[in-house]
Amino acid sequence: MSALHEFQELTDTEEYFDFFDLDYDERLVYVKRFHIMKKYGEMIEKAKASNLGSDEKLLEYYKFALITVYKNFENGYAPSAAEVWDTFDKPSACSTCSTSTSCNDIEEVSNGVHACTSQPNFSFN
Repeated sequence: MSALHEFQELTDTEEYFDFFDLDYDERLVYVKRFHIMKKYGEMIEKAKASNLGSDEKLLEYYKFALITVYKNFENGYAPSAAEVWDTFDKPSACSTCSTSTSCNDIEEVSNGVHACTSQPNFSFN
């Protein structure tokens, strides 16, 4: 199994640090896990969009990205309320859409809140 394939099989935040043999503060990762992985995921998506060449160069970038994101949080970076709430404001994927961004049935339902209109309505009456 290639190193890139092994990387793609990782799921937990700590696994990424262990994969790259990086030291980390367990308490910081425990508290900031969601934010670290959100920023790390954004950087990975950027790398996927560009052609970095070999798997080795891609993995080097992934390691650099993880170090960068972690160091930012270690040095006191805190996401703004807008960044946090933006995550929750986005509509979720529905049963007929593969992802929320490809959904064609998203409409504003009230005061800037969006929902997928193709989702079944449930009634608890």
